[in-house]
Amino acid sequence: MNRHFSYIILLLLCTVFLSGCKNTDSSLQNSQDTSQPLQETSLKLNTVVTITIYDSQDQTLLDHSMALCDKYEKIFSRTLETSELYQLNHRKLSHVDGRENSYQISQPLADLIATGLSYSEATQGAFDIAIAPLTSLWNFTAENPIPPEYSAIHTALSSCGYQHINLQDRIITFDSPDIQIDLGAVAKGYIADRIKEYLVSQGVESGIINLGGNVLCIGKKPDGTPFKIGIQKPFADRNETEAIMDITNKSVVSSGIYERCFQYNGKSYHHILNPKTGYPYQNGLISVTIVCDQSVMGDALSTSCFALGLEDGLTYAESLDNVQAVFITDDYEMHYTKGFQKEIPVTDTKN
Repeated sequence: MNRHFSYIILLLLCTVFLSGCKNTDSSLQNSQDTSQPLQETSLKLNTVVTITIYDSQDQTLLDHSMALCDKYEKIFSRTLETSELYQLNHRKLSHVDGRENSYQISQPLADLIATGLSYSEATQGAFDIAIAPLTSLWNFTAENPIPPEYSAIHTALSSCGYQHINLQDRIITFDSPDIQIDLGAVAKGYIADRIKEYLVSQGVESGIINLGGNVLCIGKKPDGTPFKIGIQKPFADRNETEAIMDITNKSVVSSGIYERCFQYNGKSYHHILNPKTGYPYQNGLISVTIVCDQSVMGDALSTSCFALGLEDGLTYAESLDNVQAVFITDDYEMHYTKGFQKEIPVTDTKN
C-alpha cells in the first residue's frame, strides 16, 4: 500500500476525544467534554491504522473494522504473494475460457481497478494504475535507497500503460504479458470507505477512520462541532501545520513529495512517479490535499491533481462536484480551489 508509515494529515482533535493519539494539539482541548472514545491503533496496510468511535463502546465494531483491513489487503496488495492482485499481476489466476491474458477477478478488485482506470483516462495517463513495473524499481524504504539505472527505467516504461487493460464487468484482459497493476494510490481510500459503510450500518454517527493519513470523518464530534483536521507543513515535524480545517462527514487525503523521499548525490527523489518519464514529478508542487465525500475519490484525486500540476490540477478539481482542494507549491504558498474557504472554514497557522 501507499505512503509507508506516514501521517500526512494531522488529526488536531481534543485530547479528551483521542486519548493515546500522538497527533493531538493541546491548544484545541475542550475541557467541557469528558466522554471517552473507543479507539484502536494497529500496523496494517504497511501503515498506521487508527479507528476512533465516539458514540459506542462496542469493541466488536473495531474488531470487524480492522478485519476489513486484512480482508482487502489480501485482495489489493501488490507485494503480498497470496493476494489476488499479486496473483493477477503474475498471471497465476486461471484463464477465462482458455483465452490467454483474460482472467475473472473478484468484484472488489474489479471495482477498484475500474476506479483507477477512470482516473487514468481522465488525466490521460498522468495518473496511471498500470505502473507496477516502474514502481517496483524504486525502493523508497531501503536503508540507503538509490535511483534505478536509466536503462532499467526505460525497459519498465515499455511495460506500463493503462491503455493495455480492458475490463468488462469482472473479466480483465491484458494486451501484453508484461502489464502489471499498482493500486497503492487508491486502495486505502477504498478500504476506508468500506469501513465507514460498515460502521454507519451499525449505527455509528461520530467517528474517525485514519488509514495512514487518509482521514475519513463520520459525522461530527459528539458535541456537534466539526472535527479539526490539519494540513501538515511539508518536511516539518508532524505537529506543525499549514492550516486547520473544520470537517464534517468528509474525507481528507493528501499526496506530497515529503511522504516517501530520499537524497542521492545532492538531488531529492520522491515517490510520485511520472509514468511518461519514469522519474518523480518535478512540477513545483509539494503537496495536494483533497476534501470530498468519498475517500477513494480523495485518494485518486490527490495523486491525479499532483500529477497534473498546479494550473491543470486546479482546473480538474474545480470541474468536479463536491470536491475542494488545496495545493502547496515549493514556495510554501497555498492555492485553494474556488469556494474552498467559503465551504470549508480554514484557520491559517503559517504565521
